Amino acid sequence: MSETPKCPECQSIYAYEDRGLYNCPECGHEWDLTEEATGLVVHDANGNLLNDGDAVTVIKDLKVKGASAPLKQGTKVKTIRLVEGDHNIDCKIDGFGPMKLKSEFVKKL
Repeated sequence: MSETPKCPECQSIYAYEDRGLYNCPECGHEWDLTEEATGLVVHDANGNLLNDGDAVTVIKDLKVKGASAPLKQGTKVKTIRLVEGDHNIDCKIDGFGPMKLKSEFVKKL
């Protein structure tokens, strides 16, 4: 049995696991162990936590530099990779090729 980690916000020892997330009863902070391992926390437009390999949908038409047509709302993107920087999602989109997206313009499927 593994030991429950301390809360990264308040260092409380009373954190507990609930449905794949760790929760702190003292400060109310929720976190995932993958966040702790990578240090990279990325949320979609609805506030859902994104992870490497997730599938997302584009929520608005996006102009793409060098492309003749915009990336349309509702475009599905499979197998994303999270990276550091302003455009924090690295992916391949059918018909467009490799791209970087901002997490604020996608929602998790």
